[in-house]
Amino acid sequence: MKKISVLFVEDEPTLAMIVKDALEAENFTVHIACDGASGLEMCSRLNPDIIVSDVMMPRMSGFEMVQKIRQTGACIPVLFLTARTSADDVVEGFETGGNDYLKKPFGMKELVVRMRALLGRVGVQPASDMNSEKEYALGQFLFIPARRLLTYLPDGESTELPNRESEILERLCANRSRVVSAKEILLDLWGDDDFFTTRSFQVLISRLRHRFSKDSGIRILNIRGEGYKLIC
Repeated sequence: MKKISVLFVEDEPTLAMIVKDALEAENFTVHIACDGASGLEMCSRLNPDIIVSDVMMPRMSGFEMVQKIRQTGACIPVLFLTARTSADDVVEGFETGGNDYLKKPFGMKELVVRMRALLGRVGVQPASDMNSEKEYALGQFLFIPARRLLTYLPDGESTELPNRESEILERLCANRSRVVSAKEILLDLWGDDDFFTTRSFQVLISRLRHRFSKDSGIRILNIRGEGYKLIC
């Protein structure tokens, strides 16, 4: 069975080796880059199955590195490791192309569980994309989840949504006019429903509402104690 290839980007050598040894004991193949610039080059050369990256690093931050990787069209899942846990910092990580984050300090078992969950979620995505390109008509907007594309039909202006915003909107669209459990979305996309993930989710809901501001007929309602409902 082919081992999963991991690109681990971390500027702290001791932590890098500890994580490398622990992941290799779990049957991963681990390649280490010491900063974002090196990580960018190694990603292009190695095409890993998953990237685990620190955020604050010399030469190039983890956010900048992943943003550049996404600009190439690569869909490699990315897990950020960060001590920056404010809602804005977490949202910025998702907007640059990250798929999940883990707060420092972290336990190795939690890291492995998060990685496997992320690989499992991403692993089923390509087959869906190849089979069909589903579209959702939302008032004066058209949303294509496979491309993360939201288009305002009157002027044809299109916006490529950040990954996490697109995932949330797709769930709301698939359950239009029905309440979608906030807790279920949090556990599905983030793996937990702690304060920081809940706050990040709320920020992303606010950003989605703003994107639909040109069409007053589209509303994302907060159903207190239950979740959210898309009305259009």
